[in-house]
Amino acid sequence: MAERRTSAGTTAPAPGSARKSARSPMFTKDHPRYRWVALSNTTLGMLMATINGSIVLISLPAIFTGIQLNPLEPGNVSYLLWMLMGYILVTAVLVMSFGRLGDIYGRVRIYNLGFVVFTLSAIALTLDPFTSGAGAMWLIAWRVVQAVGGAMLMANSTAILTDAFPANKRGMAIGINQIAAIAGTFLGLIIGGVLAEIDWRAIFLVSVPVGIVGSIWAYKSLHEVGVRGSGKVDWPGNIMFAVGLTSLLAGITYGIQPYGDSATGWLNPWVLGSILGGLAILVAFVFVELHTKDPLFNMRLFRSRAFAWGNFAGLLASVGRGGLQFMLIIWLQGIWLPLHGYSYESTPLWAGIYLLPLTIGFLVSGPISGTLTDRFGARLFATAGLTLVGVTFIALLLIPVDFAYPVFAVITFLNGVGSGMFAAPNRTAIMNSVPADQRGAASGMTGTFQNAGNSLSIGIFFSLMIAGLANTLPAALRSGLTSHGVTSTVADQVAATPPVGSLFAAFLGYNPIQSILGPTGVLDTLKDADAAALTGKSFFPELISQPFHSGLVIVFIAAAVMSLIGAVASLAAGGKYIHVETTPAGSAVADQPVSAMSDV
Repeated sequence: MAERRTSAGTTAPAPGSARKSARSPMFTKDHPRYRWVALSNTTLGMLMATINGSIVLISLPAIFTGIQLNPLEPGNVSYLLWMLMGYILVTAVLVMSFGRLGDIYGRVRIYNLGFVVFTLSAIALTLDPFTSGAGAMWLIAWRVVQAVGGAMLMANSTAILTDAFPANKRGMAIGINQIAAIAGTFLGLIIGGVLAEIDWRAIFLVSVPVGIVGSIWAYKSLHEVGVRGSGKVDWPGNIMFAVGLTSLLAGITYGIQPYGDSATGWLNPWVLGSILGGLAILVAFVFVELHTKDPLFNMRLFRSRAFAWGNFAGLLASVGRGGLQFMLIIWLQGIWLPLHGYSYESTPLWAGIYLLPLTIGFLVSGPISGTLTDRFGARLFATAGLTLVGVTFIALLLIPVDFAYPVFAVITFLNGVGSGMFAAPNRTAIMNSVPADQRGAASGMTGTFQNAGNSLSIGIFFSLMIAGLANTLPAALRSGLTSHGVTSTVADQVAATPPVGSLFAAFLGYNPIQSILGPTGVLDTLKDADAAALTGKSFFPELISQPFHSGLVIVFIAAAVMSLIGAVASLAAGGKYIHVETTPAGSAVADQPVSAMSDV
C-alpha cells in the first residue's frame, strides 16, 4: 500500500514506504513546507535543464568564433548539427530510462545525481582547451554528458512533485513546473544572446553557480516520499530503446542535409536505413516489453485514455512548438531584423528579445490553467489551448513577411497563452492517471515524447521549409545576383546550392550572401557599390522574402493541422480522472492496479 489518507484530506506515505535519511534535513518530509521546497527545487532543476537545451541556439556564432571554426564549411556541418541537436537527442533517449531507475532506486537519488552531473559538465564546458575541430568535439562530448544530467532532472522532477502534493493540488504544482520547463526553452534564447555578447564561455559558466546551489539544496532538503517500484533494471529494454530512438532521431536530423542532386537527404540510403532500422527496433522494443517481467516501461499504461491520448497530444504540441521556435528565429534573424536596420551579428540577441511575448504568454497562462485543472479537470484547458495554438499558426500566415511588430507580438503572445493552457493540464492529467510505483517511468515517457518532438521538429520543419524554398529561391538568387554584376556562370552555381546553407546562415546570424560569395573571391571582382549592395542589410531579406513565405505556408499549415489533431486527442483523453487503489474493503487509500484503470 503506497499512501494513506490523512484527516486533512491529503496523502502521506504509508509507514515503511520510504527509507529514512541519515542526513540532517532542512525540512522533514512531513513538514508542511516540504511540498513547496520540492516545487521550488524541481522547478529550478527543470528550468536549468531546459534553458541549457536552447541556450546554444542563439549563441552558436559566438561559440564557433571562440573556437575558431566556420560551421558552414561542408566538412564542419556535422559539428553544427551535433552542437545544435546533441543535447536534445540525448535527453530524449535517456529520460525514460532514468525515470524507471528513479522508480526502482529512488527518484530523489537520481534527481540529485543529475544536478551533480549537470554541474560538473558545465564546468568542463567552460574549460575547453582546444580550437577548431578538437574544440568542437570537446564541447559536443561534454554537452552529451550534460544532457545525461539533464535527463535525470527531467525524468524525476514531475514524479517528485506528484509524490509530494496531494491529488487536489497537483495541477498547480505541475503547472508551475512545466511552464518553467517550456518557458526555459525560450528564456535560453535571451540568456544565450546576452551572454554571447560578453564571452562565449559565459554561456556555460552561468550554469555552474546555479548547479552548485541546486545540488546542495536538493541533497539537504528532498526526501524519498514516494513508492519504490519492485524489480530489477531491464537492460535489454534500455539498450533497445536507446539504440532505436537514437537511430530514428539521428536519421531524421541528417535528413535535412542535401544528398546528391536533392535539396534534402531523405533519399540517402544511410538516412533511410537509420530511420527504418530505428523504427524496427522500437517496434521490437514494444513486443519485448510486453513479455518482460520487469519492463523498462509498462506498456499497459497506454490502456488509460488520459495517459495514451495525453502523450499523443503532447508529442504533436512539442513538434509544433519546436518548429515555431526555429521558424521564428530564421524569420527574425534572416529577414525582419536586417530590414529594420539591425546588423546580422546582433540579430541573435534581438531575436530573443523580440520573442519575449511568447515566453510571457507561457508564464501567464500556465500556472493559472494548472490551478484550475485541480477543480475542473484537464480536458477543457488542454483542448482549448491547442486549438488557440492552431489558430495562431494560421494568423502568422496572414501577416506580411515584413510585419508590424505589435501585430506579431499579439499573435506570439496568444500562441504562448495557448501552449501554457495545454502544457500544465496535460501533464497533470497524465501523472494523475498512473500508479504511484510507475510515476518515474511515466514522467520519463512523457519527457521522451516532449524531447523527441523537439528533435522531430528540426527534421520535419526544416525539410518542409527547404521544399518550399527549393521551388522559388534559385530563380530569385540568379536574378538578384546578375543584376549586381555577378556573372551568369557564378549566379547559376550559387542558385544551384542547397537552400539549407542559406537557412543555416540566417539561423546563425551570419550574412548569407557574405557566407556564400565571400570564400569564392567573387565579391572582390565587383564594383564597390555592387559588393556593398549584395552584402548589405536589405538585399538578402528582400530577395528571400517571397520564397521564405512560400515555405512558411507549408510549415505553418502543417503545424496548425498538428495542433488541431492534438486538440482532438486532448478531447478524447476523457474528463477529470485520478488513479486510485482500493483496499479489499473498497476504501480508496492509494493507487489501483493498472488492470483496473478506467476513465471518467
